[in-house]
Amino acid sequence: MRVVIADDTPLFRHGVAHLLAKEGVEVTGEAADGTELLALVAEQRPDVALIDIRMPPTHTDEGLVAAAQIRERFSQVGVLVLSQYVEAAYVLRLLDGDEGGRCGYLLKDRVMHADQLVTSLQRVAAGEVVVDHELIASLLDNRQQSDPLNELTDREREVLALMAEGLTDKGIAERLWVTPKTVESHVRHILRKLAIPDGASHNRRVHAVVTYLHA
Repeated sequence: MRVVIADDTPLFRHGVAHLLAKEGVEVTGEAADGTELLALVAEQRPDVALIDIRMPPTHTDEGLVAAAQIRERFSQVGVLVLSQYVEAAYVLRLLDGDEGGRCGYLLKDRVMHADQLVTSLQRVAAGEVVVDHELIASLLDNRQQSDPLNELTDREREVLALMAEGLTDKGIAERLWVTPKTVESHVRHILRKLAIPDGASHNRRVHAVVTYLHA
């Protein structure tokens, strides 16, 4: 797997690059801002771009803007954005309108755990949507009464939460100690109850995750 890293702090970039190299991940370049990142992606065409949300010049959402541009211009390059804080609005911007997956949102603290970081990068490279479990918990805590998920059973909500974390049916089955066939059945019921549109142009699982995060 080939990865580029974008963060305005050289020490952080070099540290993450060293950590990933030890795990067998090839880091093909580093960037300090969005402009450098886009040029690097155009040149290297990595599997995933690992991007800090807050970069120069304003240190607000430059990384998120760059991620959107990468997804528009280089659809085969995954983006995994990093944030110091749980920021639901940012992850919704990242996922809203998404059809193809290949993106994720991870808290910056996770980079200290090589296995979690590498697993997230691998999932994004494979086309999955990965959302930090702490954000999922935060959104659950702040769920409003007008919840569009009211029709789901507790188990279906649990399955949908794990889908939002980026787990496959097999991964969900292992987490819940059920068979993959049972998970497939739950997913079908979730998609039907949420009235997720069908058809080749829609990634129904991504639509379900976005509905879940918006609720």
